[in-house]
Amino acid sequence: TRLMTPDEAIEAGALALFGEKYGDEVRVLAMGEDGDADNRGGHYSVELCGGTHVSRLGDIGLFTVTQETAVASGVRRIEAMTGHAARNYLKEQVDVLGDIAGIVKAGQKDLPNRIAGLLDEKKRLERELAEAKKALALGGGQSSNTDTHDAITEINGTKFLGKIVQGLPAKELRGLVDDGKKQIDSGVVVFIGIDEGKVGIAVGVTKDLTDQFDAVSMVRLGADKLGGKGGGGRPDMAQAGGPNTDAAPEALDAIKASL
Repeated sequence: TRLMTPDEAIEAGALALFGEKYGDEVRVLAMGEDGDADNRGGHYSVELCGGTHVSRLGDIGLFTVTQETAVASGVRRIEAMTGHAARNYLKEQVDVLGDIAGIVKAGQKDLPNRIAGLLDEKKRLERELAEAKKALALGGGQSSNTDTHDAITEINGTKFLGKIVQGLPAKELRGLVDDGKKQIDSGVVVFIGIDEGKVGIAVGVTKDLTDQFDAVSMVRLGADKLGGKGGGGRPDMAQAGGPNTDAAPEALDAIKASL
């Protein structure tokens, strides 16, 4: 390394990567086998360095990397701690591992396998719960997560299946609509799912009725009541959402009124 003025450093080909204002003197770090810091020679890297340089590792003491992030394409930033700060950081990590081991009831060496197993179990249970909610939504009758709109009715000669389901994420609606269309054979199907303060709506029209009803137009009627905008899809399947969960019954009624 060498100390020189910023102009001298730039003239020597040094790269300034920090976007900072430099003082009257900067340190230039050259990496390679030949040449020196003010003559690139065989160096493959000559850069301005905003860090601290020491003669030997012992001057730093304990060193541990705490984070690595991407700054730009091909540029990584490494954050680290040294000395007493590094020791305190590592002690905190050990304490955290101990707490986690106690929570999941496993030794620290077994934590990776234990946590991986718990995550797999969580995914399995989420799939089972989603399937159970689908089955409940299609099963008819009254339950704790359905309301009085849950019924298959006939409106002006067209079968209509409309349901509002609590705790059902929007990503599950399309599959429910497909199942509902199979259940009624011919007609219009609407499912509204309310989950985590959000409401999603999906509308399906069986193939034989797409010349009479448009799922996109219908879902937009519902989305308008839910405080959402637009809604897209195909004449036989469309989906939208909105923030107004309390308006789910109004959204369902608006679609029913369009039949």
